[in-house]
Amino acid sequence: MARMGGGAAASYAAHRARRVFTSAARRDELDRRFELRTAEQVVDTLGHLKGAFMKIGQLASYLDQGLPEHVRDALAQLQSDAPPMSRELVEQTIIAELGAAPAELFAEWDPDPIAAASIGQVHRAITVDGRAVAVKVQYPGVDEAIRSDLDNTDTIFAAFAQLYPSLDPAPIAEELKSRLVEELDYRLEAANQATFADQYRGHPTIHVPDVVPELSTARVLVSELVEGVPFSEMLTWSAEQRNLAAETIYRFAFGSLYGLGMFNGDPHPGNYLFRPDGRVSFLDYGLVKRFTPAELDGFGRLIKAVAIEPDAARLRDELETLGLLATGADVGDDEVFDYFSHFYEFVRHDGVYTIGRDYATGTIRHMFDLNGPFGRVMKSVNVPPSFVVIQRINLGLYAIFAQIEATANWRRITEELWPFVAGPPSTPMGEAIREWDDTRSAPDPLPR
Repeated sequence: MARMGGGAAASYAAHRARRVFTSAARRDELDRRFELRTAEQVVDTLGHLKGAFMKIGQLASYLDQGLPEHVRDALAQLQSDAPPMSRELVEQTIIAELGAAPAELFAEWDPDPIAAASIGQVHRAITVDGRAVAVKVQYPGVDEAIRSDLDNTDTIFAAFAQLYPSLDPAPIAEELKSRLVEELDYRLEAANQATFADQYRGHPTIHVPDVVPELSTARVLVSELVEGVPFSEMLTWSAEQRNLAAETIYRFAFGSLYGLGMFNGDPHPGNYLFRPDGRVSFLDYGLVKRFTPAELDGFGRLIKAVAIEPDAARLRDELETLGLLATGADVGDDEVFDYFSHFYEFVRHDGVYTIGRDYATGTIRHMFDLNGPFGRVMKSVNVPPSFVVIQRINLGLYAIFAQIEATANWRRITEELWPFVAGPPSTPMGEAIREWDDTRSAPDPLPR
């Protein structure tokens, strides 16, 4: 990391020197070339580091819509196209975990990975009984690397506490450590994935690949091979098709929260495969957060106070009760309401709403710009453990929807998902889901 930073600094100095002696038109070209070259250096360094640092690069590739397009395109390689490990290391890992080489375990085995990301890489294979599968193999040593990276989180969040006086950094750091360390055990991921697969089996638009448990271990995860196109290709589709994809992603995220009490906590473009009719296959269940009924009830009380029956004083009470706002903070109720209502803007509005780039980038600024209009409120804000992963998911979803330019009546869709409203279907997809749900809950007509 130090070498990368030093190299970038030296390159920038040379770039500034060249810029002085060129025309205005030429300067734009030089700037673009420098940005792209630097992004490529970052991709190469983080791609080889893997682990937590690579996850930061993945986030940067889609989270901040303010980055130049060509820089985000370069960083997007970290979503699934990082430098792979050697074939020998893959084989050694599989032998250590399953007791035999891939050629013995599978009828067919592709030694070239179809995806390589922060913790492991994925290979195609066909099982001896003829099933096409994806085999995810963890990088040797990545567990020690991530644990080492996470040793620095206490220091990082202690620095945040200097900026946000009401922030208690210890629970945030501990929550992040717990969730990220869980990702290292593929047995937990397999259990998470199986739960989601059972919940959505036969769903009209949500697909979760089945796990092959007899071939899965702590560092190897085998599951059904999924067909579909990547996020970048889906973005070239018509607005109608993109909006169907966005509706499915939205229903999966918040339908899982209220239907399962679980959140798949890693919403980034590399974890989705799309079909034009709105069907989406959801991959990667390493980072899953489970919520208690009391936590879900707290989320519901917030929503009622900010969106269903807006009440500034009541919202403040709920925020203080949940630990999101320091008790007795020297800020007005309306100021608090204006700050927090931003995060619910698209569900407060009963009408067609586009979650665009301005909203996604504005949300990041809204959370971190202490010199902005809500600086006083922000200095009184805290993030309890139950909200750490939710904020990660919200920011990720907003960024993804911004690229899609996701447009819908989000209020009506969300009312279908809120258990304290249980609204009627508001879209054709909602109608299809209601029929599927009725079929699932219908009694079995055959005697057993």
